[in-house]
Amino acid sequence: MSKKPYAEACVKNGPAILEVLRQKLPGHGRVLEIASGTGQHAVFFAEALPDIEWQTSDLKEKHHGIQQWLDEAGLENVLPPLSLDVMADVWPEQSYDAVFSANSAHIMPVEAVEKMFRGVAKVLVPDGLFLLYGPFMYGGEHSSDSNFLFDCWLKSNGPQRGLRDVDWLRELAAKLSLTLQEDIEMPANNRILVWRLE
Repeated sequence: MSKKPYAEACVKNGPAILEVLRQKLPGHGRVLEIASGTGQHAVFFAEALPDIEWQTSDLKEKHHGIQQWLDEAGLENVLPPLSLDVMADVWPEQSYDAVFSANSAHIMPVEAVEKMFRGVAKVLVPDGLFLLYGPFMYGGEHSSDSNFLFDCWLKSNGPQRGLRDVDWLRELAAKLSLTLQEDIEMPANNRILVWRLE
């Protein structure tokens, strides 16, 4: 078997994210993870939250790596990855109590971020939550020097990439009946934005 994909960031940020998930997710329910990446977060969170059914998803080419993590963990409450390209407008028929995504908005083009929010609003149950983790801007300003440098690096690797402004996300979300309920400070100048579907 080929070596499993591995991201050091998942190891570092997983425990802090988990503490927020424990507080915000329902005791029982279904969660859709958008852009599961390596699959490490899914296994870590699903093991710690046994009453949550965790649905992984990503582009098809990521599925093998995700499945390797799932196979090794052998957890009953984490499901094999769905093929989900936010640009394709094909979303699961299933509805979810919450949607989670980490470090996705800043590597997507603006149009993809818009479509992600649109898709999330379609699959969430009423009062469902969308928890979006990553670095963000506010009023056109960076919240730290490190985030500014990271933004510059992202844009140098793809002009459509970059940190997204929370003010813009609020406007986008409002059109979809998603309200920013909490903006939670996280380590290393990251945040978790908690949106609720009205």
